[in-house]
Amino acid sequence: MRRILALLALLLTASPAAALPVDLELVLAVDVSRSIDPDEARLQREGYVRALTDERVVQAIRSGVHGRIALTYVEWAAASVQFTLIGWTLISDQASADAFAGKLAEAPMQSHSRTSISGAIDYSIQLFGKNGFEGERLVIDVSGDGRNNDGRQAHLARNDAVARGITINGLPIINDRPTFGFPPDANLDVYYETDVIGGPGAFMIVARNFEQFGEAILAKLIREIAQTNDDLRF
Repeated sequence: MRRILALLALLLTASPAAALPVDLELVLAVDVSRSIDPDEARLQREGYVRALTDERVVQAIRSGVHGRIALTYVEWAAASVQFTLIGWTLISDQASADAFAGKLAEAPMQSHSRTSISGAIDYSIQLFGKNGFEGERLVIDVSGDGRNNDGRQAHLARNDAVARGITINGLPIINDRPTFGFPPDANLDVYYETDVIGGPGAFMIVARNFEQFGEAILAKLIREIAQTNDDLRF
């Protein structure tokens, strides 16, 4: 009996496993609202797959102090619609990057109504802290083709994230096609600048259309992983 009690006491006082240090904890938060048609959704998904397997992204990862990052892929639409498509994964070399991209390529694509950038940010905030990693930087990477039209205002969620030490970078897609009869939002980049991005080193790269999205996300990943101010021109 004494041995059992001693064992229970040991289990109760044992320290939890230490989190693995990484250079970056990065949430890729991707818009899957219905303003993005099937062709655009395919271009968006393929853009992420190609970028994540690009050797320049892997080189950026390897260039860090720890030589590794933690990555998760989230899709979002309305204030009540967010889901983790691929959970937190350690990326440290070409093989792990290829494996992550392979899962992404095989995952089914979904589409949902409304656009809640605030909901995406609020959801992503909760993914940090108990994921087994301890990042030098915490970043939410928001990409989308429209303004917040559901849930609380985007800048309120952005401010909450920044207050917790999280940086939000943006990739607004200036969609050149009408959406539900409305003209494309030519000033979406201005909206992202004022209401979405924030925190230390926050930046955005604008995709002028979905065909350009793959090049834009490649440039963005390299910049936010390597923490360089040098844009990859495209």
